[in-house]
Amino acid sequence: MREWAASIGPASACVISAILAARRHPQQGFRSALGVLRLGKLYGNDRLEAVCQRAHALHITSFKSIESMLKNNLDRTALVDELGTRQVPLVHENIRGPEYYH
Repeated sequence: MREWAASIGPASACVISAILAARRHPQQGFRSALGVLRLGKLYGNDRLEAVCQRAHALHITSFKSIESMLKNNLDRTALVDELGTRQVPLVHENIRGPEYYH
């Protein structure tokens, strides 16, 4: 399964490894891992790799979550907004700010 995932891309290999590592016994993750890999046949390996990049960044190891991301076309949206790395500072007259506490 890891070789199959590596043939799709590095993010897919990371997600499959994470799925297998998240279980107490790796055999318990076989069905989830196979399900994720089969999504590549249904949606295409490029889309699966894009979703696996997102899942790896968000620490998602659930088949249902990965499938849902593909169904909702989340592989085509920006990941930066979800991670909150580019936040606009909130400016409002009722917000005191750090200088208030000095």
